[in-house]
Amino acid sequence: MMDMMSRSDLEAALREIGKTRYHSNHPFQMMLQEGRLSRDQVQAWALNRYYYQSMIPVKDSFILARLGTVEMRQEWRERIIDHDGSPEERGGIVKWVALTDGVGLDRDYVMSGEGILPGTRFAVDAYVHFVRERSLLEAIASSLTELFSPNVIGIRTKGMLEHYDFISRETLAYFDKRPVQAKRDSDFALNYCLENATTPKEQLAVIDALKFKCQVLWAQLDALMHAYVEPGNLPFDAWKPGTMLASQPSQAAE
Repeated sequence: MMDMMSRSDLEAALREIGKTRYHSNHPFQMMLQEGRLSRDQVQAWALNRYYYQSMIPVKDSFILARLGTVEMRQEWRERIIDHDGSPEERGGIVKWVALTDGVGLDRDYVMSGEGILPGTRFAVDAYVHFVRERSLLEAIASSLTELFSPNVIGIRTKGMLEHYDFISRETLAYFDKRPVQAKRDSDFALNYCLENATTPKEQLAVIDALKFKCQVLWAQLDALMHAYVEPGNLPFDAWKPGTMLASQPSQAAE
C-alpha cells in the first residue's frame, strides 16, 4: 500500500501517466499526424474512432445519473451537449460524421457501426462498462485523459492538414472547440479527484482509472495498426479498404 500523497504529488503522478501512456505516443498516431498513412488507413481510423465518439455521451450519462447536486449535474451535462449537440449547434458526433464524409466514407455505413474492428468494440464497451460499474470517483478519474488532449489535437490537425490533400479544415471541424472543452472538463474532473481521493486506496484507484483509460485508447490504435498497417491481418466482418465509399450505395439503403 502506498503512502498518502499530497494534492500536488497526486496531480504530478497523474500528469506523468499522460507523458508515458497517452495514445499520442502510439506509432499509429505518429503515422497519422506525420502523413505516413494511406487514405485507406485514414478512413479506417475515422470509421473506428466514430464508435468511440458515439459512446462518449452514453458513458457520461451514467456519470450524470450518479452526481448528487444540481451544480455538479449542470457541469457534467455540458459534456453530453458537447457531443450530442443542441437545436442551435452541431455536436461532436455530427461533426465526426462530417469528418468521415470528408474522407470519403458512406455516412449510413459509418453510423451503423458495422465494419469496426473487434478490438475497437471491445475497448470502447469496456470503457462504458468501467464507468457504469466502478465508483463515481473512478468513473470521473477515467476522463482525465482530457488533461493531455489539447496539445495533441493541435499537433494532429496541423499534421493532417499539411500532409493529406483530401483533408480540409472543414473536415476537421470536430477538433475546433475540443481544446477549450477538454480544458474545462479536465479542470473540473481533476479538482474533483484531488478533493475526493482522501485515502491512499482512493488515490491509487484514481491513478489506476486513468491508466485504464489510457489502455482503452491505446488498444484501439493497436487494433488499427494490426489490421490495416502491419501485419495487415483484417478480422472477419471488418471494413475492407475500397468499399463502402460515399459514392456507393450503403448497406442501410439496400
